[in-house]
Amino acid sequence: MIDSWIEIACDVPETYAEVVADLLTCVSGNGVCVDNQNVDAFSTSEIPVSERVVIKAYLSADLDPAQIMLEIEKFISELSFLHPDEKFAQPKLSAVNAEDWSSSWKVHFKPLRVGKHLLIVPTWEESPQLPGDLVLRIDPGMAFGTGGHETTRLCLELLESIMESNKGIGSSLLDLGTGSGILAMAASLLGAGRILALDIDPDAVDVAQENCALNELTAKIECGTTPLEALTERFDIILANILAEELVRLAPYLIERLNPGGSLILSGILAEKEVIVRQGFESMDLNYSNTLSDGEWVAMLYRHNVIL
Repeated sequence: MIDSWIEIACDVPETYAEVVADLLTCVSGNGVCVDNQNVDAFSTSEIPVSERVVIKAYLSADLDPAQIMLEIEKFISELSFLHPDEKFAQPKLSAVNAEDWSSSWKVHFKPLRVGKHLLIVPTWEESPQLPGDLVLRIDPGMAFGTGGHETTRLCLELLESIMESNKGIGSSLLDLGTGSGILAMAASLLGAGRILALDIDPDAVDVAQENCALNELTAKIECGTTPLEALTERFDIILANILAEELVRLAPYLIERLNPGGSLILSGILAEKEVIVRQGFESMDLNYSNTLSDGEWVAMLYRHNVIL
């Protein structure tokens, strides 16, 4: 495994990102990445278009980059000459350690308290505990869900409120889009009974299973990739922390899988798209309960009408 690399970074107008990326791919023999320093989105569809981008390529540190840099600088110079109204920055070289890529993000994931009792602790950290704390140890790996994102926190707060009402203790629960498994595990600690955690990404399911094992919850939580549309089981509580548009598409299937009197928590919704979700669920056999908000995100609670 290569431990260190040379990074080549080209700051260019977005219009020319593709041609510069093609060149960097050719001269480096590796793929490239595009930096967006202002990304704070739940999905790629929410990433704003930037007027400028930074295209990055990587060379093994034992290679001499001089000839490659000459070729890149010549190409950028020609683009600048052909398009004098555009600004093309000089390519930059820097050294990067492979270890930085794989673990530097961990410094931003610290123990986190959510709601009244949940304490989420990364596997590489320790945290003092208070009486009554319900502790979850998490290593998100390549899956979404550390508790730090607003969508996850809002789900956890609504879930805790349901469980505290004594209606949730022993309830069956479906966690749709489980990611790291954090919501399913929190539900188990809060007193849920049968729990099914699903994700369309097999890698996420692997991470969820690993986290369940880490928290000794494997016997209480079933993880899998079964599509919602293929389920026949009904649940007392359904958590769906996915995109707004997907929530609306899946609305009929969510209702089919929810027991009468059951609770449905919807999250992953940008505040500006709450109305879309409300409209998508207004014809369903549900009663809207309330909405929690945090920053640009909202989570919504519905309850299935009770059939007498």
